[in-house]
Amino acid sequence: MKIDVCYTPELIHQFEVENKTVVVIDILRATSCMVAGLGSGIQSITPVATVEECEALGAQGYIMAGERGGEKVEQFHIGNSPFDYMKPEMKGKKVATTTTNGTQAIELSKNAKEVIIGAFLNLSAVVNHLMKSENDVLLFCAGWKGKYNLEDSLFAGAVCNALKQNAELESDSALCAFFLYQSMASDLAYYINRSNHAARLSKFNVKEDIEYCARLNEFNVVPKLVGSELTV
Repeated sequence: MKIDVCYTPELIHQFEVENKTVVVIDILRATSCMVAGLGSGIQSITPVATVEECEALGAQGYIMAGERGGEKVEQFHIGNSPFDYMKPEMKGKKVATTTTNGTQAIELSKNAKEVIIGAFLNLSAVVNHLMKSENDVLLFCAGWKGKYNLEDSLFAGAVCNALKQNAELESDSALCAFFLYQSMASDLAYYINRSNHAARLSKFNVKEDIEYCARLNEFNVVPKLVGSELTV
């Protein structure tokens, strides 16, 4: 198995995804929400690129979820907090979601052999899934509006670290993620809370979201894209 890391959607054109398992990563907060929601009983999550696509699914009875610039889209039912996705009334529901970064990365991954969702909340489940796979792996960081971010790269490094005995780190991108994680693994929450994106989100009073998204292995699920839906 070979592992590579793409740090932003702006770089995805440099990678071949067709024969790989792509792990989409948006720790703050889209993929953390997807893991928390599907791990808590949501039936499916349909990621879409635009607000209009989400509204169209909302007209069909889907729960509309998502944000732009970190803030809930006004007409949506819920925003981009994992706690919204874990509410008891969400069990069994179908959700449509669109976000600034995460759903865009999923859209760019659709030609992959397999697309799965990664977060610290399901790190061990993702690692176990990849260990059983025969596919090469691309860890795809959603970043922030095309730019690099710390928390997604830390998760990519955590996967590289966990698989280092079973896989080849294919590039300096993967090596950098690996060494970044090793240098910060002793207190992931501390470093995630000091990321630029955490500071950006702080004005929306979502400190609890950020702290929760830094937690490890809350769920033993691996959301997988099947057609247009994420399911477990």
